[in-house]
Amino acid sequence: MNTLRLKLLRRLGTLLLAGFFSGALCAQTLNEPSYAQAEPLGTAMENWPYPYPVQMLQFEVEGRPVRMAYMDVKPQNPNGQTLVLMHGKNFGSDYWQPTLQAMSNFGFRVVAPDQIGFGKSSKPEMRYTFGMLAENTARLLDHLKLGRVTVVGNSMGGMLAVHFARRYPERVVALVLENPLGLEDYVSAIPPQQTPNLVRLEMAQTPASYRNFVRSYFPVWKPAYETFVEQFARVQLSGDYPRFALVSALTYQMIYEGPILNELPRLNVPTLLVIGQSDRTVFGRRFAPPEVVRPMGNFPVLGRTAQMNIPGSVLKEFQGVGHIPHLEQPERFHAVLIDFIYGRK
Repeated sequence: MNTLRLKLLRRLGTLLLAGFFSGALCAQTLNEPSYAQAEPLGTAMENWPYPYPVQMLQFEVEGRPVRMAYMDVKPQNPNGQTLVLMHGKNFGSDYWQPTLQAMSNFGFRVVAPDQIGFGKSSKPEMRYTFGMLAENTARLLDHLKLGRVTVVGNSMGGMLAVHFARRYPERVVALVLENPLGLEDYVSAIPPQQTPNLVRLEMAQTPASYRNFVRSYFPVWKPAYETFVEQFARVQLSGDYPRFALVSALTYQMIYEGPILNELPRLNVPTLLVIGQSDRTVFGRRFAPPEVVRPMGNFPVLGRTAQMNIPGSVLKEFQGVGHIPHLEQPERFHAVLIDFIYGRK
């Protein structure tokens, strides 16, 4: 076989493979729902089902009336302990459903709020801070007449959990940080963004682009995770979506402006780190050059460094797991949580 013919055959094989994978990708895209004809969801998620009854706490923030949604799941056989679950930026408290069910079955009272600006709670157009969210959470605990609690925070909720534990250490029995954001310095690596630019990017999202974003959290995509795409897509169909996009941009700024790295050595409550080893989440990734972002988001290293920085902390590494262990390996997550809580007694 002459050299020219061999090159042509190799080129043809390459084109056929490219065509195959392109066709497979198109087929996958065609099979994914667009939600174009779905029922719109308002920013308060009124028609979105939550796994347990939702209650509302009304109060004022900076003179504005707001409503804070929460689930308060009481066990049939209480063990006298309470967990407070803190959600990530792109989720409401409904994604804690496996933990709400499992931990209440083990006798824990479990409280899962939607922070102001998220889920079914009010979404005022204002400057958001972790201090404000921590104060709102303390207000909710006062309303429920709860004293000391174990705080569990995932992603952005992990950052809030650290701020809460630093501000109210007397109220925290123990702290569980599940793939928290903020374990590295974003400010020195990610350029600051103007809020109007963030809003434009939010408005330009599509269900397909949002699905790709959510996929980055999970090494293995499961059909159950499509619910997060559906929720976003239906909110986007609402006339309230521009306000939703603005509040999303404002809470982005909160994360950027509310670092926890220097707070970790000052934590003085028992702390468990649960770290999915396949997680490579980088907050604000799109705004920095690839060469800057490339070494970031290495959660195996970030978790071990955080353990060294948090006095007396315990680290549990979940192999093959991404950003949300309580959804990816719920049984193990709950077993580790219980071992940590009871192991300290």
